[in-house]
Amino acid sequence: MAQIFRRRSNAIVKVALVAVVFVPVAALVFAGVMARSRYADGIGLTVDQPVPFSHQHHVGGLGLDCRYCHTGVEEAAFAGVPPTHTCMTCHSQLWTNAEMLRPVRESLAKDEPIAWNRVTNLPDYVYFNHSVHVENGVGCTTCHGPVDKMPLMQKAEPMTMQWCLDCHRDPAKNLRAPEDVFATNWNSADGKIHGHERLKRYGIDPAKLTDCSTCHR
Repeated sequence: MAQIFRRRSNAIVKVALVAVVFVPVAALVFAGVMARSRYADGIGLTVDQPVPFSHQHHVGGLGLDCRYCHTGVEEAAFAGVPPTHTCMTCHSQLWTNAEMLRPVRESLAKDEPIAWNRVTNLPDYVYFNHSVHVENGVGCTTCHGPVDKMPLMQKAEPMTMQWCLDCHRDPAKNLRAPEDVFATNWNSADGKIHGHERLKRYGIDPAKLTDCSTCHR
């Protein structure tokens, strides 16, 4: 009887059967890894802005306090973005004709706010209040990273539910003294040493921080 298939056909069939099983599994593993990667979370990526504002220059170089631009951070849920007249406090005198600052000058002339793009944006179903965190010793750089070293603002942390819960379950290590909340050079070792004292000082009960209603209202 004539042989219909060549001997190597067996090898091809075996490879095909292995591929049928392996490829879907590999695809699922790859998707899972990518979903948890820094790339998927947007960490380290910059967002295009109408003006290339440098926190490194303004905060790290000039020493501007966070509250100079983000005026609502101590009293409101939203930290706020600076109105144009805040920028023009300096730039009506400095770099007055710089091309990169044209949108700022046009904003002032037209009396229209600059449309800044959010770098860190939580889903609508998540309730977050900046003032609550600031009043209870959580510093800006804990969530936003070393902004004084960022030429262009980047997302520093994943802001996932797991990331938030890790802090809510054990907030002590991230708690600062009131005078250090806005410091960009805060040493995390200070939190490990004094964190549990500050839990009592701020009246924080970690057991209540993981209630669903804390973040989902």
